[in-house]
Amino acid sequence: MAVRRRTAAAAAGDPPPQAPPADAAAAAAAVPDEPVLRPPNLRVAAVAAALFLAPFSYLAFVHYPLGADLQRSILKCGAMSLVGFCVALKLIPVAARYHLRRRMFGYDINKKGLPTGQIKVPEALGLVVGIVYLVIAIIFQQFHYAPDSIWLVEYNAALTSVCFMILLGFVDDVLDVPWRVKLALPTFAALPLLMAYAGGTSIIIPKPLTPYVGLTVLELGLFYKLFMLLLAVFCTNSINIHAGLNGLEVGQTVVISAAVLIHNVMRIASSTDIESQQAHEFSIYLVLPFLTISLALLAFNWYPSIVFVGDTYTYFAGMALAVIGILGHFSETLLLFFLPQVLNFLCSVPQLFHFVPCPRHRLPRFDPETGLLTGTKDGNLVNIFLRLFGKCSEKALCIRLLIFQIS
Repeated sequence: MAVRRRTAAAAAGDPPPQAPPADAAAAAAAVPDEPVLRPPNLRVAAVAAALFLAPFSYLAFVHYPLGADLQRSILKCGAMSLVGFCVALKLIPVAARYHLRRRMFGYDINKKGLPTGQIKVPEALGLVVGIVYLVIAIIFQQFHYAPDSIWLVEYNAALTSVCFMILLGFVDDVLDVPWRVKLALPTFAALPLLMAYAGGTSIIIPKPLTPYVGLTVLELGLFYKLFMLLLAVFCTNSINIHAGLNGLEVGQTVVISAAVLIHNVMRIASSTDIESQQAHEFSIYLVLPFLTISLALLAFNWYPSIVFVGDTYTYFAGMALAVIGILGHFSETLLLFFLPQVLNFLCSVPQLFHFVPCPRHRLPRFDPETGLLTGTKDGNLVNIFLRLFGKCSEKALCIRLLIFQIS
């Protein structure tokens, strides 16, 4: 978690800066221009890739008899996603240095009192992976969809919404807008998706909930677009508030993306409806590059973080998953994958809506002597886990929360 610093831009009306003396200029020249960043933790990215991509690969190419054309398309998308992973690994350090020069950095609050707590950590690096994702998705569109494909309108609308959300997220990182504005940002970003959507307006009730609802399919009519809007708002903000630990924002997104991939393959194999199969194929083509570029960011954001992802990434991730679920026609199932985020949101409601006092950062207390975190009374899963299971390190707490996400 970061403590933000203002940019170095001079305020209007400030007197012009004085020229430094010659000895001060010489001393400044002796300081290296390029900040030194630690190399990414590729081992974490490799373990996560093996853990989450291996089941999808087995189901898509071994277990289920998917068509040869679909398998080739998945391989093509996977190859381009791998290129995106490599490009993101190269670009993140470059962008991090630029962010440090522009004073877009923060200090890790959960390491306060330690030497690592004084390190300037570049912020808002979600901007890099967001741009890489858009480029990969656009190029894939050129190689896969015909110019007259009926999916192109929704595909482009999805990318427009994601692009809009990346922009608004970066604006939030720079301006640090208040929470009431944060809640409204996804509403504007979802407009292209809402206007272009021409699919069905019914939702399939998940099988575990069918006995309680009494229906397998629920027709919403015009209320479906309202449901889409609320889902987009929830997904973007739920990832943003379930945060505060190195690797937690990206880690939960990787877990959800892997679950979406596996769900899509299973639905394609079990469904006989052509339109439903095409919707899930469409979802695979959007989520596979998203997962791989998130793995690249995870290599830099895992404990101890080399970069902070910023609101740019959390908003980008939430909107990407929302459009993937909506256009893949499994938005109700997507909410099941977001159950920890739903629980965290419900626990956070009293503070988010100021029924009880809400601090600036709802983080646990860090003891620099032991290196352990202690839970506070704040109503989020980070602190609730510490109160239930006792003190632990930041890395251990993040792993526990990700295991909870998987389960």
